[in-house]
Amino acid sequence: MSWRDNLIKIEPYVAGEQPNKTDFIKLNANENPYPPSPRVLAAVSNFNAESLKKYPSANALPLVKAIAKREGLNPENVFAGNGTDDVLSLAFRAFFNSKKPIIFPDITYSFNTVWCGILNIPYETVPVDENFNINAKDYARENGGVVIANPNAPTSIGRGLDFIREILDNNRESVVIVDEAYVDFGGTTAVPLLKEYDNLLITRTFSKSRSLAGMRLGWAMGSAELISALYATKDSMNSYPVDSIAQAAGAASFEDEEYFQSTLKRVIATRDRLTKELRAMGFKLPDSQTNFVFASHPKHSAREIFEYLKTKDIYVRWWGKPKIDNFLRITVGTDEETDALIAALKDFI
Repeated sequence: MSWRDNLIKIEPYVAGEQPNKTDFIKLNANENPYPPSPRVLAAVSNFNAESLKKYPSANALPLVKAIAKREGLNPENVFAGNGTDDVLSLAFRAFFNSKKPIIFPDITYSFNTVWCGILNIPYETVPVDENFNINAKDYARENGGVVIANPNAPTSIGRGLDFIREILDNNRESVVIVDEAYVDFGGTTAVPLLKEYDNLLITRTFSKSRSLAGMRLGWAMGSAELISALYATKDSMNSYPVDSIAQAAGAASFEDEEYFQSTLKRVIATRDRLTKELRAMGFKLPDSQTNFVFASHPKHSAREIFEYLKTKDIYVRWWGKPKIDNFLRITVGTDEETDALIAALKDFI
């Protein structure tokens, strides 16, 4: 037996292409096209570098308090981590320890299967319908946990509070994770349900609506019991807290609600204009509640469009996987980037 037989065998998550150049339009990672709040820039610029000789707050308390204040929660109902992927991976480890399979849609954030593979968590995927909608009734079955992204990625489709409530009512013996990475762009948050369901965990990110993808910040909201389990898992597996600079930047982003809302409005306005232009060119796409669109063209393959856009130094996301192999996920960029994308697509078509 070789030592190679003991190496992990897993299909890793593959991020969007990152070209080794600077002069291109990057619309494949759902980053915010606008910079963080000036208050974030000030917090980083004025950060006392001498304080880096000491460890940061173990539970990221300054950041946790800022999140709790905005969301109307107590600090014990908030967990902050090094990106939502960090938070979700810890949640999978903390909550999904039965022999029953956890369930999530077959078309959703593809990291779910990676975590299940690396943590040996049994899982089953539940098919979305022909319009990529998630049917709450499909989740009224025995399981070891439920994971739902709302709005969903890569489909861009969001559902209302009654949808989440139905899933929770049918799964009172399982932890239900609702990933709200894109909720600020038009989705419906499940935060009001936290008072009713102690098995609900909501995750969020600073990478999309708060323009802090480079900081790797994320958080979770839930009952004190769930949050305590997250901290216990983190302290046992990955004791590294959110670093001091990131805590300061994240807290500062919550101090500028006006700037936050203004950038959201800009992204949404550009998204709506892009949707209108794509449909005029014959593309089919659902109404998006995210900062991206999920589009296909009945006369042109997504791969051909994807490859053509790369020749114009415009990078979008294409997977080539069953059910979505003729769809492109296109991040909403600035108006100038969107104009270049529209012009390139018109040339192609």
